[in-house]
Amino acid sequence: MTIRVLVAEDQSAVRAGLVLILGSAPDIEVVGEAADGEAAVRMARELRPDLVLMDVQMPRLDGVSATRQVVAEGLADVLVLTTFDLDEYVFGALRAGAAGFLLKNTDARDLLEAVRTVARGEGLIAPAVTRRLIAEFAGATSAHRGAKAGPAALESLTRREREVLACLGEGLSNAEIAVRLSMAEATVKTHVSRVLGKLELRSRVQAAVLAQELGI
Repeated sequence: MTIRVLVAEDQSAVRAGLVLILGSAPDIEVVGEAADGEAAVRMARELRPDLVLMDVQMPRLDGVSATRQVVAEGLADVLVLTTFDLDEYVFGALRAGAAGFLLKNTDARDLLEAVRTVARGEGLIAPAVTRRLIAEFAGATSAHRGAKAGPAALESLTRREREVLACLGEGLSNAEIAVRLSMAEATVKTHVSRVLGKLELRSRVQAAVLAQELGI
């Protein structure tokens, strides 16, 4: 199955490089290019890609606001690109429901794999971001969570769902969770969806951060 990608990046040279890398993969098709956040949202509505590769710092509408609109409307998954390993944009994108975070200095192979990972419905955070991201959110207010995503909300989860949440906190993929818990991968996807629904979270990345924060 071909992964349809919309590339949103305001720097033309960088955008061309991303398009070139993505276009080199036989299973990935670049269906559009946007030079600002407003164009990214508009094209996501028109093209309905599987994934938007979104730069966070763009004119007219920043990548965080664009991500929020794309996710809220259910237009596509969003993989955020950031120049820095940690900045306010990363936190904003997490709250907005981004499915993954990647540094712009990521090499071509890792970029392609990140796109495939997010397209499979599995969250991804660049290793350089993960530890500091979790540390920053630890003990924070519920601003980045769903309304029910606190310690008391865990009572609504079944034992199996708590186990799946713990695996998400370790950053395991659906396939790895399936092996760890001896269940079918399709069943894992169902449990992940239920966990997100019960905790009112927008992405498995948010679930992973929450699991770490609560010490699950």
